[in-house]
Amino acid sequence: MLGPVAPGTSVFPRLEPLLASVQKPIQYVGGELNATLKDWDCGEAAEPAGPTVRWALMYPDAYEVGLPNQGVQILYEVLNEVDWILAERTYAVWSDMEAVLRQHAIPQFTVDNHRPVGDFDLLGVSFSTELGYTNLLTALDLAGVPLHAVDRTDDHPIVLAGGHAAFNPEPVADFIDAAVLGDGEEVVLKISEVVREWKAEGLPGGRDGVLLRLAASGAVYVPKFYDVSYRPDGTIERVAPNRPGVPWRVVKHTLMDLDAWPYPKNPLVPLAETVHERFSVEIFRGCTRGCRFCQAGMITRPVRERSITTIGDMVENGIKKTGFEEVGLLSLSSADHTEIGEVATGLADRYEGSHVSLSLPSTRVDAFNITLANEFSRNGRRSGLTFAPEGGSERMRKVINKMVTEEDLIRTVATAYSHGWRQVKLYFMCGLPTETDEDVLEIADLAKKVIAKGREVSGHNDIRCTVSIGGFVPKPHTPFQWAAQLDWESTDRRLQQLRDNVRADKKFGRAIGFRYHDGRPGIIEGLLSRGDRRVGAVIEEVWRQGGRFDGWSEHFSYDRWVAACETALAGTGVDLDWFTTRERDFDEVLPWDHLDSGLDRDWLWEDWQDAIDPDSTVEVEDCRWTPCYDCGVCPEMGTEIQIGPTGQKLLPLSVV
Repeated sequence: MLGPVAPGTSVFPRLEPLLASVQKPIQYVGGELNATLKDWDCGEAAEPAGPTVRWALMYPDAYEVGLPNQGVQILYEVLNEVDWILAERTYAVWSDMEAVLRQHAIPQFTVDNHRPVGDFDLLGVSFSTELGYTNLLTALDLAGVPLHAVDRTDDHPIVLAGGHAAFNPEPVADFIDAAVLGDGEEVVLKISEVVREWKAEGLPGGRDGVLLRLAASGAVYVPKFYDVSYRPDGTIERVAPNRPGVPWRVVKHTLMDLDAWPYPKNPLVPLAETVHERFSVEIFRGCTRGCRFCQAGMITRPVRERSITTIGDMVENGIKKTGFEEVGLLSLSSADHTEIGEVATGLADRYEGSHVSLSLPSTRVDAFNITLANEFSRNGRRSGLTFAPEGGSERMRKVINKMVTEEDLIRTVATAYSHGWRQVKLYFMCGLPTETDEDVLEIADLAKKVIAKGREVSGHNDIRCTVSIGGFVPKPHTPFQWAAQLDWESTDRRLQQLRDNVRADKKFGRAIGFRYHDGRPGIIEGLLSRGDRRVGAVIEEVWRQGGRFDGWSEHFSYDRWVAACETALAGTGVDLDWFTTRERDFDEVLPWDHLDSGLDRDWLWEDWQDAIDPDSTVEVEDCRWTPCYDCGVCPEMGTEIQIGPTGQKLLPLSVV
């Protein structure tokens, strides 16, 4: 039997002999290039000396998915730059490692110094998708931290949620102590200062004392300080603070000067293979295109661009620090950067003749031009191009405010195919509001026209078009937050019809690839994205029945979720369909209405009404280039759109 050990003591001596018994042991050993290792009591040597504030940062998925995540990497670096803050990383462990840890009584650990997660002051969890919720429960349980926040003492870390899914943290309200909305760079430092002050004063008020300090700032949401009451029909009556000093609404954080925060400066280089083997630079944050389904575009407003010189400096630094040969320029719509042409040409000039290649993620049809594409492929192989029309028919694209015509798409792909590209990928969604079978079948017609045009302009028959289709999931803080989700049976039926239509075409069928997921995981994502606190019992039941890694198709079990809903929601008057396939009306209190993303609720509702009105011709144009459309973010948040052009140029790198 092991005796007591000092807090922060490494578990690696106990872990190392067991690594050979699990798959991919390298993901648990740490030691990556650019990792930061700090003393457990680094605060005592700081100026001024005082308590150390210790963060364990978690991405609730496997190492291979979590390590490339930019959000976690940025916070890891921002926190560790402060001499009295210690930040380390932890990821979800696979089931074989979970079994080993349980058998040998080894707690959830960080990969940096293999310290027990339960020893840290804060456990910050970044949720980019709701399907990672069960992995959080595994980590808490392995760490020896009570699942329910109400059962935790001063000895347990404060569990803090962030990321896009934190804009409705109600389904995990029982399991987290707090949530932060929006950009994390500045707020994690403010939270650290509050915790350090509380520790220096001797923990006055205990756990609730520090949570009250955080909540009173209006910048951190603490679910236990809010009571939710329900109406007889199952809808929410109101969400109200239950103690003095707690604000009625919690606001999101917006970082306004991206050039002042050029992170990551020291990107982590994984030891094990990960999903993205490249260095990524975020060239701007936010999107004002106004796609009605897109939560990311709505909650990250306003647009804030990095300058061309900062982008150039970040790319140069990242290549030097990592050795990666591919650089991805990331944002929600990278070709919309006001100086993207100058960025592309400047970077291509800089790295011509080297092994460095540049890439853009999915490009809007109406933002693509061949000059841009040629610049990005100048130094690397000519990979396929990806476009996202989203809706198969013209009518559907108007419903979702994706103002791309069939002519736009055909003209764009014709340009690409005529300049030597052979592969184009098109991304669509199925299950959008007002969608019919015919709208989905028009995806096949569009793909066939793309192949026909490609063969015509290129003079070749080896033209390929891959159609990738995802199920639509309504998300909070969007005009579609009131929409009914399409049931999974209808989604699967429509996709089967589409696949049969493509395969039956002898002229074009072989040239069209077809990728889609069945509709069942989308229903569960819908439950978690728009659920309220009652859904927490469902998540816990799924976890207790073995639910892990629900974002991976091979581990996901729809039947397990359905059974858990029947068990956990019994007697509540609500069920899985109530949370998913039911349309909401304007007067219903939504679970996230007390969380302020800056968007005006009336504006969202009017946009929703325009979407479903068959006679509406309203287009919400991009407010970067047009008059304001009154979404509310800039006046509500005290922010403004920040775009170029700056007139600056990327200078050639000096030859050493």
